[in-house]
Amino acid sequence: QVQLVESGGGLVQAGGSLRLSCAASGNIFSINVMGWYRQAPGNERELVATLSMGGSSNYADSVKGRFTISRDNGKNTWNLQMNSLKPEDTAVYYCNAYIQTTRVMWKDYWGQGTQVTVSS
Repeated sequence: QVQLVESGGGLVQAGGSLRLSCAASGNIFSINVMGWYRQAPGNERELVATLSMGGSSNYADSVKGRFTISRDNGKNTWNLQMNSLKPEDTAVYYCNAYIQTTRVMWKDYWGQGTQVTVSS
C-alpha cells in the first residue's frame, strides 16, 4: 500500500520561510507527476505547484517567484520551498502524486496534510 507523508509545516511570521517535504513509500513502481495543493478555511483545494518526471514544473500565479518545487535525487521524496510567506498562504498543504503500483494500475495518492500558518 502506498503512503504519502508530509512534514515541515508550522507557524511563521510574514516574510519568513518554510520547507515542506513529502515522502512516498510502499509498492511504488513509478511516479509520473508529483505536486502540492493547499486548502484554506472556507476555500476549495487549489493547486500550488506540480513537477513532472521529466522536470517540467508549474505554479499558481499567487506563488510564482516565491515557492519552488523540487525532488530529492534518488528518493521518492519531493519538497516545496516557501519563501516570502504571506498571511494569504495560510492553509493546509497536501502533497499529491500520480503513482503506478503495478504494470496496469495508476492512481492519485494524497498525503494527510500539514498546517502552514503565516501571522501578520
